[in-house]
Amino acid sequence: MSAISETIVREFLEASGFLVRQGRKFVAPSRRHDSHIDFFATHPAATESKAVLPFELQPADLKHIRRAVFAVKGWHTETFSPAVMANSPEIFRFAQPAAAKATEAVFGTDVVFLKILVAPSLPSSKKLRRESVEFLRGKGVDGVIEFPAVLSAVIDGVEKNRNYQRSDVLQLIRVLKAHGMLRERQMELFRAAKPRAARKPKP
Repeated sequence: MSAISETIVREFLEASGFLVRQGRKFVAPSRRHDSHIDFFATHPAATESKAVLPFELQPADLKHIRRAVFAVKGWHTETFSPAVMANSPEIFRFAQPAAAKATEAVFGTDVVFLKILVAPSLPSSKKLRRESVEFLRGKGVDGVIEFPAVLSAVIDGVEKNRNYQRSDVLQLIRVLKAHGMLRERQMELFRAAKPRAARKPKP
């Protein structure tokens, strides 16, 4: 699952204007010395944001990010609650000082960059969500973007009348759209069933 998740995230980053370099194309036998960085990304046309970027990023926020490293966690059956994160220290390895060497080799020294985690989802409970964000901040993570937002942006960007023969992922989405198996969310809104009229009380 991790390979397809990384492919989708890469398509998303490139569509967002980033030049992307993959962190590694192999799985180390021992991951002790692995930086766990999946992508080094540079946005040449990034613009300065008028406001401080939120920790919970949306696709539109990425146009304000000049450089970032991304770790993709494709655990799509897991919610990133504090309990899950406490038992999975490898989640944060990409944001630890030990990963700085790998980053310096790509970006150089004294370069500002963000450390962003692509997570399947954060808890829906406000309390747990806040605790998860605090946990991530405490581990050196600068921002998180949830995978459904990434996937939605990729799907929305695919046009069914274009041929994406250089990308299996985009071509598959195009085929699904062409055959009506992926519908535009805006159209679905108008197709939603009308609310039922309230029944009149019996006399």
